[in-house]
Amino acid sequence: MEDKINSFLEEIKGITIQAEEEAEQFRLKYLSKKGIITALFDEFKTLPPELRKTTGKILNELKQAAEAKLVEAKAVQNSTSNTQNSKLPDLSLPPDPINLGSRHPISVVRKQMTDIFNRIGFVVSEGPEIEDDWHNFGALNFPADHPARDMQDTFFVESEGADKWLLRTHTSSVQVRVMENQKPPIRTISPGRVYRNETISARAHCQFHQVEGLYIDEGVSFADLKQTLYYFVQEMFGDKIEIRFRPSFFPFTEPSAEMDITCLICEGKGCPVCKHSGWVEILGCGMVHPNVLDNCKIDSTKYTGYAFGMGIERITMLKFRINDLRLFFENDMRFLSQFKSVL
Repeated sequence: MEDKINSFLEEIKGITIQAEEEAEQFRLKYLSKKGIITALFDEFKTLPPELRKTTGKILNELKQAAEAKLVEAKAVQNSTSNTQNSKLPDLSLPPDPINLGSRHPISVVRKQMTDIFNRIGFVVSEGPEIEDDWHNFGALNFPADHPARDMQDTFFVESEGADKWLLRTHTSSVQVRVMENQKPPIRTISPGRVYRNETISARAHCQFHQVEGLYIDEGVSFADLKQTLYYFVQEMFGDKIEIRFRPSFFPFTEPSAEMDITCLICEGKGCPVCKHSGWVEILGCGMVHPNVLDNCKIDSTKYTGYAFGMGIERITMLKFRINDLRLFFENDMRFLSQFKSVL
C-alpha cells in the first residue's frame, strides 16, 4: 500500500492545474468522497495495527499534498481573474465629460448679420468663388485699366480661352448675377469668402469674408441707404455707438461713401486696429451706378438702388474685441474654445 501511496504522491507533484475545469477534475479524482484518497483511507482501516503508523503518515502527506495543490490552483485562478477584472472599466464611475465643439466666430457673426438684414426684407444670394472677368469687374463699371485688374491685386486663374477667370475679389459678382436673372424690386445680401492679393497682417489677409447688400426699386434714395445702415449698426453694436459717413469713390456706385464707427477695441482712445484715430471703417456704400444697371439690363431711368459691402472679420473683431485678424485662420484651440458659449 505504501508503494501505491508514494506513486500517487509523485503523480500529484507532477500535475499542473491551469483552468477552473482542471481544478474541479483534480478535486473529484483525489479528494471527493469517491476519490482516490478516500478509497485509500478505507483501505487503511483494514491494515494490521503494526503497519498503520508508517502508512498513516504517508497517507496524510498524500492528502495534504492534494489539498495544497488544489489551494494553489484556486489562488492562481483568483489572481488571474482579479487582473482581468482590473482592466475592465468601473461602470459605477461617472462618465467622462463630452467636449462640445463651438462655432467659429466668423460663422457666428455671419449668422447675426444675416438675421439682422433678414428682418428688414433682405434675402440671401450666393454665387461661385471662381468668377469670370465680366461678373467680377466688367459689369460693375471697372475700366479696362483699373488697378484692381492687375496681377498684384487679384488672384487670376489660368484658362485656355480668351476669358479671364479669377478668384472673386468681392461678392458684388453675386449681385450682378441676381440683377441679370431677376427683375426689380431686388433686395438681397450676398455673404461669402473673397480673395485679394494683400499682405497678411493684423488688419488684412489674402482671404476674408464679406456681406454685400443690394436694394433696387423705384424711388430708392441715399436716405434709405443711411437708415438701413444705421439700423444694422444699432442692432449689431447697440444704440450708443457713434457713426460717421465720409465721401469716397467706387466704380460701381455714385455717389459713394465709407462708414466709420467708434473703435470698440480701444473705445475711441486709439489703438493699432483703428490706426490710433479712434474710428474704424466698417463698410463702403453708395447709390448703384446707372452703368451697372444698364449692364445688367435694368432700366436706369426708371429704377435706382443702393449697395453696400462690409468685411465679416472686421465686424467680428469689433464685436468680440479681437485685435489681430490672423487669429481667425490659425485654428488655435485656445482661441476658438472661447466661443463655446456664443450662440
